[in-house]
Amino acid sequence: MTPKFWWYVARSSGIVAWALAAGSVVLGLLLSTRSARGLAKPVWVLDLHRYLGGLMVVAVGVHLGALVADTFVPFGWADLFVPGASDWKTTPVAWGVIAFWMLLVVEVSSLFRKQLPNRLWARLHLLSFVAYVLATLHYLQAGTERTNPALLFVVEATSAAVLGLTVLRILLPRRPKRSKRSKGSSVSPAAAGR
Repeated sequence: MTPKFWWYVARSSGIVAWALAAGSVVLGLLLSTRSARGLAKPVWVLDLHRYLGGLMVVAVGVHLGALVADTFVPFGWADLFVPGASDWKTTPVAWGVIAFWMLLVVEVSSLFRKQLPNRLWARLHLLSFVAYVLATLHYLQAGTERTNPALLFVVEATSAAVLGLTVLRILLPRRPKRSKRSKGSSVSPAAAGR
């Protein structure tokens, strides 16, 4: 095994984690803006969104574990979980640490969504946007592949898609809430009174 094995694992798992985050955010925005209508069933998009989010947690775990195992830049556990604790590229690493904690909040709140009020879950889920931005900053400032033109193009294109879909989501009118009486029935309230 090459002495740089863990360094390669840390680099590649970081890129994979970012790509999974980007994919999950884009799919979430496609759902909330209903932009995938006609291309894919919303249930399928939601399942893929959740699946990518779960895979992202695994990739981040591999990334963190590989950073501890690698000896090129010594990372202790505090460096990985406390913003500003790392002596190596302190600010970019802090962006990654904060993004990790936000990711954890989003994922845990999603696992307990049925137990949480919708409004609280929705507000916590908004952290995914901030986590995406911080993870992107982390990648662009700390990642060793940050000068790779192909990867930079992917980051720019994905970030443009996230920005465009976010603006669309903000500009879309809010969906009216259905009354409890009309939720279980396909008959309009006016027709039901006849």
